[in-house]
Amino acid sequence: MSGAPALRVIPLGGVGEIGKNMYVVEHDGRIVVIDSGVTFPGPEQMGVDLVLPDMTYLAENASRIDALILTHGHEDHIGAVPWFIREVGPVPILGTRFTLALVRGKLDEHRLLGEADLVEIAAGEPPRAVGPFEAEFLQVTHSIPDCVAVALHSPAGTLLHTGDFKFDHLPIGGPSKRSDIPGLARLGDRGVLVMLGDSTNAEVPVSGKRSEETVGPALASLFATSPGRVIVTTFSSQIDRIQQVIDAAYRDGRVVAVVGRSMVRNVNVARNLGYLSAPDGVIIGDKEIDSVPDDELVIITTGSQGEPMSALRRMANHAHPRVTIKKGDTIVYSSRRIPGNELAIDETINRLVASGARVVTPDDRPDIHASGHGVRDELAWMLQLVRPRFFLPVHGEARHQVAHADLANRLGIPERTFILENGDALEASADGAELVDRVTSGITYVDSYGVSDVGEGVLRDRRHMSEDGLVLIVVQVDAHDGTIDGTPDIVTRGFGGAEDEQLIEAIRDAVAESIAESSAERVHEVDVLQKQLHDAVAALINRKSRQRPVILPVVVEV
Repeated sequence: MSGAPALRVIPLGGVGEIGKNMYVVEHDGRIVVIDSGVTFPGPEQMGVDLVLPDMTYLAENASRIDALILTHGHEDHIGAVPWFIREVGPVPILGTRFTLALVRGKLDEHRLLGEADLVEIAAGEPPRAVGPFEAEFLQVTHSIPDCVAVALHSPAGTLLHTGDFKFDHLPIGGPSKRSDIPGLARLGDRGVLVMLGDSTNAEVPVSGKRSEETVGPALASLFATSPGRVIVTTFSSQIDRIQQVIDAAYRDGRVVAVVGRSMVRNVNVARNLGYLSAPDGVIIGDKEIDSVPDDELVIITTGSQGEPMSALRRMANHAHPRVTIKKGDTIVYSSRRIPGNELAIDETINRLVASGARVVTPDDRPDIHASGHGVRDELAWMLQLVRPRFFLPVHGEARHQVAHADLANRLGIPERTFILENGDALEASADGAELVDRVTSGITYVDSYGVSDVGEGVLRDRRHMSEDGLVLIVVQVDAHDGTIDGTPDIVTRGFGGAEDEQLIEAIRDAVAESIAESSAERVHEVDVLQKQLHDAVAALINRKSRQRPVILPVVVEV
């Protein structure tokens, strides 16, 4: 790069995927990180609760990190903050008022609140020094309060991360919640070297665009025509949507019960901070649900993505302590399907319908949901406002990135567009931009509260056992001559041949034969005996049943 001062950008998560957003921005040897998010596991990631970015690079360079900046409070942008603190230490964490309120609750659960240095920022405030940068924050409209785009100014040039955004001219909350179009235009006039742009809806045409203000009347019409209880499921962070549910319920003469741990927490936070309001008596506790006539009740709950422990999933499974689905209930899905959750959502819907409920989704009524992400014309408008020299489509799967890059190239705005993979390091300066390196990146799995780093090998074994089961072999051998002592024990779990007595007896014979051969060859090492047992039994089962269960031999010397 000819020795010129350069910006370095490294995505550790959030490209080639929707979720676990984390972007490293470096200048003059210092680092600022934008967002620290999670994603949720797919069906193949058995026993996993959360999926995080691999933070090895940050841990190795912790002394160079000056701050973490959060664009907004969705889980795919703040969910990994506790693990970030554990890996890096108490660096300043900058976020807006509502974002930090959600982060405080998360850190309190992880008993890390005392280790966090939380710094509140506001859209439109004067630029402030953050490490080697002057950081500027611009209001953008999304599906959660207090969202910002982040501009980092340096001698090398300006980097803009759009955050998640859309251009909604009539957002819930009034003009103060509109995306800062003049501010974005001013940035473009001053010159932006690199822009990272939200690509989620890059394939959605103008016809797919909806304003949040259209959702309220749609919900009101559903409430008015539903004879029984209405149960609305949406994201617990969608405060504007929750406000519209409350308003529509009030106009229809209904009260609202809030159900689901994260929903209750976020509603309380939003009400305490003044982001959510309700007339006296409209919001009731879940213990009061049974005392309200069905046609006077709305329940708002979590579970729109079919999460296994969510309130709606438990209702569908007849396992919720307060709400049992019954004939006459109307279930409203006021949310989109996150890719990968389709099977879980469909399973939940089928169970709800089987219980007698009517289920309404955006496929039936498109006006009951409005995306928080801009569609193609809004993405084009952002590009024309900012006019970056170099463009990085982020926050999207590969097809979304490619569609966004094609849009930018058709507009003829960036000098060059880069479609990065997690771990790619891009350097940009007045001399140009190029990929210069790759750093450690990947996935960290969390399989229980506060316990992380489940290896891919563990997941592979779980998938293997779920498909063909487990065969456990316990055999005793004489410690002196290696001969078998007694009859081998064969224990199976989930193995299709478990009821085949001839096959089980053949496994015992194979074990005895393997031990006898090892003894004759004077092989007494336990690990070698177990390896030979594994191979002999695996070959036998595959030959006789065409199954490949996990074989777990245990040799005990006596």
